[in-house]
Amino acid sequence: MDLLAHLRYFRVVAEEQHFGRAATRLRLAQPSLSQRIQRLEREFGVRLFDRGRGGAVLTPAGRLVLAQSETVLDAADRLQSVVGRLQDGEAGTLRAAVPAHLGGAAVAALLTAFQERSPGGELDLRELTTAEQTAELAAGTLDAGIVRHPCLAAGLAFGPMLHQPLGVLLRANDPLAVEPEVDLRALTGRALAMPPRTNSPALHDETLTACARHGFTPTAVRTVEGLDFTRALIMAGADLIALIPAPPPEPGTAWRPLTGHPLSWRTSTTWRAGHDGPAVRVFADAADAALRTHAGMYAASAERPRAARPETEFAL
Repeated sequence: MDLLAHLRYFRVVAEEQHFGRAATRLRLAQPSLSQRIQRLEREFGVRLFDRGRGGAVLTPAGRLVLAQSETVLDAADRLQSVVGRLQDGEAGTLRAAVPAHLGGAAVAALLTAFQERSPGGELDLRELTTAEQTAELAAGTLDAGIVRHPCLAAGLAFGPMLHQPLGVLLRANDPLAVEPEVDLRALTGRALAMPPRTNSPALHDETLTACARHGFTPTAVRTVEGLDFTRALIMAGADLIALIPAPPPEPGTAWRPLTGHPLSWRTSTTWRAGHDGPAVRVFADAADAALRTHAGMYAASAERPRAARPETEFAL
């Protein structure tokens, strides 16, 4: 016996207090409905209705069953709704990641927007490098992320490309700190603080190539992790600088834009190709809005069309 179905029939009879009206509402023949209620009574071992010419009146046992059945049926409806959203990708936990140096305001805005747009879903957000994200996406242990380009593109799909200009972080008493902007060539003779190349090999190499193209080749590359550590090293070392997006102001260091904006980080959301369910789309939309509003990113006015490339190549 389908208990839930029989409880639904029972509830309609209780609401109508009449087998004929209940049968019409349920689009069943009255004898068929009567048989189903009798089957439910046999299952529970009690009489649920007093039947008469005036209709069907709940017995004391029937009133108790009705009260409990409301709880059971409401829970069943909620469960069915949750399962349906899980199947559609609208509920459950989305495993996502963001890169370092994204900024607290952008991350907070992303979390808030996701919760508002997907109230039935949860976001398990971690901080991972671009290389870690592409590896976990390929392994199926990550559902979506925010990566910096160029990066390995095999098997991945990407959202709109956003640009974030880089400037130079230097000591507050550096002679260049008095300038409104700094030409890359003026950094000649300086050492450059950069994240480990393993974090994003292609981006690391592209940055050094772009610097050389604009007249700056660092005397050395100092591997650093984290903004606070980077600031500390810059304050302690007269010739050390970093090329990063505008950070929050902090005593002891100064950030200046680069003349002509020769360097920028290109950032986008990403997910496994063919796995862009509703939760992934909500994440991508929330991330795009957060990056534009709180991380100073913008879309290029005219992006180059991307030609088809072998999967082993980078997305440029």
